[in-house]
Amino acid sequence: MRILEKHPNTLTQTPSTWRLTQSQERIGSKTVTMTILDLWQPILLGTFFAWIASALIHMALKYHNSDYKQLANEDEVGSALRNGNPSLGVHSVPYCVDMEQMKDESMQRKFSEGPVAFVTVFANGMPNMGKLIGQQVAYFLLGCTMVAYCSTLALEPGDEYMKVFRFVGTISFLTFGWALIPFSIWYGHLWSTAARYLLDALIYGALVAGSFAWLWPVAG
Repeated sequence: MRILEKHPNTLTQTPSTWRLTQSQERIGSKTVTMTILDLWQPILLGTFFAWIASALIHMALKYHNSDYKQLANEDEVGSALRNGNPSLGVHSVPYCVDMEQMKDESMQRKFSEGPVAFVTVFANGMPNMGKLIGQQVAYFLLGCTMVAYCSTLALEPGDEYMKVFRFVGTISFLTFGWALIPFSIWYGHLWSTAARYLLDALIYGALVAGSFAWLWPVAG
């Protein structure tokens, strides 16, 4: 508890000024002001480790192969889609964007008879792996940069390894995984698929946390 007698001027200060004085005293006790630029090394190292882990998950462990299933009449479905010449992006079957439409008997019959599906249409041709890999690296880099920003708000130079690891690991897990949950709630992704992606996020989070904790700025 702060004793007012230690600070005579406090009695004449407004509450907001008092809080500012406390903040100045706290900041004044630090010898280093930390910014994202001070964390460029863990940002890059975390990005590198996360990308390597992603490559190993998809190329060696391959547990995401079960995320997708083959249609028994793949050729027929492919032919039907080509005949419709759909635009790129996500399409829904049956197409219904207004809750009022669901009251219509014909729409209800479409849902009852099925199939009920979301179809994602890509550009024709083999995937451009160079472009996709570049985007994945950028995803990790931007994610690690946001993690670094949050860390500068909550942590200080010289904080112990495990304190940094716990905070950065939690933020990294949320950054790389939590936003995937709605795809299982609303878009039909199996919960087992969501669990595998959350496992990915846990791995990325641990690697990024280790990178930040290892290269965390020292005090002074």
